[in-house]
Amino acid sequence: MRSVVQRVSRASVTVDGELVATIPAGLLIYLGIAPSDTPEVARHLAGRLARMRVFPDAEGRMNRSLEEVGGAALVVSQFTLFADNRRGHRPAFTGAAPPAQGRLLCHSLAEELVRLGIDEVREGRFGAHMSVEAVNDGPVTIVATSAEDPWPSDCG
Repeated sequence: MRSVVQRVSRASVTVDGELVATIPAGLLIYLGIAPSDTPEVARHLAGRLARMRVFPDAEGRMNRSLEEVGGAALVVSQFTLFADNRRGHRPAFTGAAPPAQGRLLCHSLAEELVRLGIDEVREGRFGAHMSVEAVNDGPVTIVATSAEDPWPSDCG
């Protein structure tokens, strides 16, 4: 799994003029799924995201997590995170999971965030052409993947 995570003061997704999801302050999570990803990988990444200390404490230092600040999360599927542009000018997306697997694991990650106590978790519309609006806070943008060490035990 690959994710690009932005700390936002608000974010929303619109599809064909219809507001699909909106959140107040929290994390906008662009999520790419690989064919080798599993529900266990989604569980671990959700734990990492819920506990990532990117929100300011009383002294203004990034020392608080989404869990601690009671922030929201907006999960947006993003197969293009697996773009392979090593050859030519047109990226290949063969490194992304098939749509059925991507849909399932994207939703699994969102459900795991809820299970971890994130009260407001919203999702974009899988497979749709989405317009995503975000007001970046900071800006703070983090890349988090399932390939980071020490992956197996850090989110217990």
